[in-house]
Amino acid sequence: MNSRIILVVEDDYLNRRLTKKILQENGYQVLEAKNAAEAIAILNKELVDLAILDINLGDGEMDGINLGQLIQNKQKVPFIYLTAYENAKVIREAVATSAYSYLTKPFKNSDLVAAIELAIIKSAKEDRVKPSILVRDEEYKVELLLEEINYIESEGNYLLFHTDKKIYKFRSTISQIMELLPATNFIQTHRAFVVNKNKIEKYSAKSVIISNTEIPLSNKGVFG
Repeated sequence: MNSRIILVVEDDYLNRRLTKKILQENGYQVLEAKNAAEAIAILNKELVDLAILDINLGDGEMDGINLGQLIQNKQKVPFIYLTAYENAKVIREAVATSAYSYLTKPFKNSDLVAAIELAIIKSAKEDRVKPSILVRDEEYKVELLLEEINYIESEGNYLLFHTDKKIYKFRSTISQIMELLPATNFIQTHRAFVVNKNKIEKYSAKSVIISNTEIPLSNKGVFG
C-alpha cells in the first residue's frame, strides 16, 4: 500500500465515501473528517501528506476556504479543493489561500489522482526534500524518485517516465509537469520530450543521447 495519507474533509457522507473509495483504489491511505473541527483534530495528531477540502462544510460550520487558510498558516500541509462551486468570487478566494489545485464536481478519477500527485511534488519541491511521484507500473502504483528519471515522453493524455529499469506512466501533460520539475535538473528539448540534464551522455544541434536513446532537440538554444 502507498504510504501517503490523504485527509478528506467533506460534510456529505456519500461524497466523502465516494472520494475515499477512489483514493483507496489508487493505493492511498485515507482519513475522514466531516467538518473543520474534526479535520483540525486529525491534523494535530496525524502525519498527513495532503488534505482534500470541500468548500461548503455545512450551515454554521467553518467553510473549506477558511480551513484552508488555517492549514496554510499553522499546519503546513498541502491541500486541494474539491467542490461544486464554480463562480469567480469563490475561485478567487480559494486561490488566495495558496491551494495546490481546485477541482469541480463532477470530476474524473484520473484528474483527482493527478492533482494529488502534482500537489505532493510541488510541496516536496518547496520543502527542498527529495521529491517523488506516484506512477503506474502495470496494475500497481509505485513511488518514483525524480532523480531516477532519464527523460519524459508525452503520449496522448499520459507521460512516460523513462528510467534505467523500466518505463512508468502518469496522467498529465508536459506543460503541467514542467511547472513542477526543478529547472536545474530538467529541461524541455522538444514539444513531446523533457530530459534530465544530469543523464545526458552527449548532444548535437539536433538531438541528445540518454541511455543510448536519441531524443530530438527542437529548442536548439537550450544547450547554448
